[in-house]
Amino acid sequence: MVSTEQTAAGICSPALSQEPTWLELSSTFRLGSALTQRVVPGSAVEGSSLSTIPGLVAGIDEVGRGALFGPVVAAAVILPACALPKLMAAEIKDSKKLSSSRRTQLSQQICELATDWNIGFASSAEIDQINILQATLLAMRRAVLKLKVQPQLCLVDGNQPIKDLLIPQETIVKGDERSLTIAAASIVAKVWRDELVMRLALKYPLYNLKDNKGYGSQKHLVALQKYGPSRLHRKSFRPCQVQC
Repeated sequence: MVSTEQTAAGICSPALSQEPTWLELSSTFRLGSALTQRVVPGSAVEGSSLSTIPGLVAGIDEVGRGALFGPVVAAAVILPACALPKLMAAEIKDSKKLSSSRRTQLSQQICELATDWNIGFASSAEIDQINILQATLLAMRRAVLKLKVQPQLCLVDGNQPIKDLLIPQETIVKGDERSLTIAAASIVAKVWRDELVMRLALKYPLYNLKDNKGYGSQKHLVALQKYGPSRLHRKSFRPCQVQC
């Protein structure tokens, strides 16, 4: 099994004294007040070195929300300021726009550079019990709470804030396209989940999980009709509600 406890040591200092010139922020935000930072298209909202926050920013993203099999997985990633130019040069982007081999390379680089990172997930049973949206937010919350370094702000992909999280947070629609830190989290989460499903594919060989990673490919749907769902399929999802 893939360890959920692994945390990479940061290669460079997490201090936020550096101010990359390529960052553009139209305004700042303060702890304890409404977040007033606006995202400038093409800029990195995680440039908290230019804000009044005396701490680190975590990017949060999830993968597997639309899959039929396996957990929904979230990653929380804290990047030091000195890592941002390096990852920008590496052309970090939304994990869905990268090849599998490139994602794996970038995930390793991100984890080596990160001040801290961790994984949270919600199981198929939890998805069926509380629905996929609530399970996604639960996975995100678990990822944040497992960080050994507490961020002062969480940048969350999407428009739904994480429930019961005491850390200030900012939701960003299409955050994996607008924030380098969220994009980094999407890559780490995707690689972690794909590796997990590849291992589970050995136990559940009927569903072609090696190729579809739990998503609803034609072969996967045909297998569901023929064999029915496994115990790790999401029974609340319509394609998994078949009788054999």
